[in-house]
Amino acid sequence: MLATIATSVVQGVDGHPVSVEVHVSNGLPSYTLVGLPDASCRESRDRVRAAVLSSGYRWPARRVTINLAPTGLRKQGASLDLPIALGILAASEQIDAGALDRFGAIGELGLDGTVRPVPGLVSLADAVDAPELLVPVAGADQAAVVRPGAIRAVDNLADLVAGLNGSGPMPAIVTSRSGRDEPPTASDGDLADVRGQPLARWALEVAAAGGHHVLMIGPPGAGKTMLAGRMPGLLPPLDRAQALSTTRVHSAAGLPVPPGGLVCRPPFRAPHHTASMVAVVGGGTAAMRPGEISCAHNGVLFLDELGEFSVPVLDALRQPLEQGVVRVSRAARAVTLPARFLLVAAMNPCPCGEGGADGLCRCSDAARSRYARRLSGPLLDRFDLRVEVRPPAPRVLLGGDPEESTDVVAARVAEARCRALARGVPCNAELSAVQLESVAPLADAAADQLRIELERGALTGRGLRRVRTVARTIADLQGRGRVIDVDTIRAALALRSMPGSVLGITP
Repeated sequence: MLATIATSVVQGVDGHPVSVEVHVSNGLPSYTLVGLPDASCRESRDRVRAAVLSSGYRWPARRVTINLAPTGLRKQGASLDLPIALGILAASEQIDAGALDRFGAIGELGLDGTVRPVPGLVSLADAVDAPELLVPVAGADQAAVVRPGAIRAVDNLADLVAGLNGSGPMPAIVTSRSGRDEPPTASDGDLADVRGQPLARWALEVAAAGGHHVLMIGPPGAGKTMLAGRMPGLLPPLDRAQALSTTRVHSAAGLPVPPGGLVCRPPFRAPHHTASMVAVVGGGTAAMRPGEISCAHNGVLFLDELGEFSVPVLDALRQPLEQGVVRVSRAARAVTLPARFLLVAAMNPCPCGEGGADGLCRCSDAARSRYARRLSGPLLDRFDLRVEVRPPAPRVLLGGDPEESTDVVAARVAEARCRALARGVPCNAELSAVQLESVAPLADAAADQLRIELERGALTGRGLRRVRTVARTIADLQGRGRVIDVDTIRAALALRSMPGSVLGITP
């Protein structure tokens, strides 16, 4: 007898529909699985057999052939366990004929018959071609985000089969909470905890308001990491489209998702400087999973000790910083992963860390030169803001007036972002050259100032556009008009060029 049930597999962050076709016929007992399954998929035979027997049903002592269609698509993971088990029970006439017609299924089976969650449930659920979907209880909220009113949460195989046969209740439909009942989780700590650092605080505010990448350079203990950790709290909550896109990535990467099933706050990712290319960019030979830059999609990627990352990893950031996606190609397949993030980086001015303090640096000229070369010119050009972070004075650390809190600064950031939305972009960093001419025309003196910077080689064509977008953000934060004046341009240039002498790199 033949039975078919709908399911799906995930590659990158996208789901692909799959049909599990099970045929049980006379012949010597055997189990054949075809359709490009990977090792974990082929191991489903032992998991499914134990789960079926533990649930009180018989394993057919006949010839079992399972086809995973389409056969040209690589299948990986244990998400096909549940549909395979249901297909075998239907093909061996232990489930009523036609009971599976309206259902798809996703889930890993334990040896005792329990149904366990799998990575990528959001994309998997969205791709299944069936009116209703059976998923594990632990991932039902995620699936309900994309399939509201069509998700049934399954706890174990025995209860599910009883419901399909009419001898027990069917699992109830899950109602999506859409994550909105989750309290907003700001960054760890408040911006008011940062003492002094007016320039760095201003740079963070401009970066958050306009979506500009920022590089902080300073000696150890100056507060660079502390400042970066406050960035997520300055960003507004994600809108519905951003939240769904971010949730897809986190689900596919196997990261925790809020109980409501939707990631509503901008993510914050801070990989260690020893992270490999695949860990940061994504990919791999089989799963093609998202890397850290994709996990930071619509949020913040913080690279601490930027000068200690490998040069290939740093240079691999250039395409996603420009395009908002990363295209990972391997011999068997290629995937496109979302990677639109706000890059915040911190580094010491030299290997010993004291290069910014006169007379304290212990590095040789060769060591300083090697350290500076790790940050290529094209990558440095993509940082809109570059600020030097000096240790605050003792009197500032030990007392003084309290600084502005995260909530106060975040309110100004939200207002600036609203102005950008009125222009048709989520933030000013995404304004095109044509849009800039319309929404940020230059006063004559401002245009002359930029012309001087271009003629002396201090700006590239990309740098020119980025300075103008930063100037537009500064004007938005200060409530200035449509035309960008020379003072605003000078402020944007100052934020871009400060650490050049520290690293010995031309801005």
